[in-house]
Amino acid sequence: MREIIAILRGVTPSEVVKIGEVMIAAGITRIEVPLNSPDPLDSINRLALAFGAEAEIGAGTVLDPAQVLAVKQAGGRLIVSPDTNAAVIVETKRQGMASYPGAMTPSECFAALRAGADAIKLFPGGLIGPSGLAAVRAVLPSGTKVLAVGGVGPENFSDWAKAGVSGFGIGTALFRPGNTVAEVAEHAARIVAAYDKAMA
Repeated sequence: MREIIAILRGVTPSEVVKIGEVMIAAGITRIEVPLNSPDPLDSINRLALAFGAEAEIGAGTVLDPAQVLAVKQAGGRLIVSPDTNAAVIVETKRQGMASYPGAMTPSECFAALRAGADAIKLFPGGLIGPSGLAAVRAVLPSGTKVLAVGGVGPENFSDWAKAGVSGFGIGTALFRPGNTVAEVAEHAARIVAAYDKAMA
């Protein structure tokens, strides 16, 4: 499974299944719907019903434990946050879900790992840059998964790969509100090709 999380910020329930379908066809099998999107739990539920057996569906911008439960009830299995909140991480793991908290500093990265995170969402990636990741990577436990999110795209995947990134969370380079399904399919194909080349 490629370490790519598609971030569908602003997606609507009426379009989400067709968009999810072309992403999965392109080879992106982790999809998050940020909770500040329109009717996000409806979108998550539709994705989970359509693709739950072949893709890991979940929510982004998850800020408190109650939201974790709501996402699970909608069929989600993946929790992504912009911050390192131990209560969210602990509840996510208690519910048997995958935890991807946002962290920027070594202190936040270690706090996330101690709370039980499955991977670190290095955010905002564009601010930290590959050199920042390389410095943090030097002190993280071997095998720690780190996904760069924010300011990353196919044009700089190779720089991140050299710095030791495990994967990426991709938002606007994949999907923006108003994109057609065909446009999203084209973006997804380009991102997968760039990922495969950089991470080979």
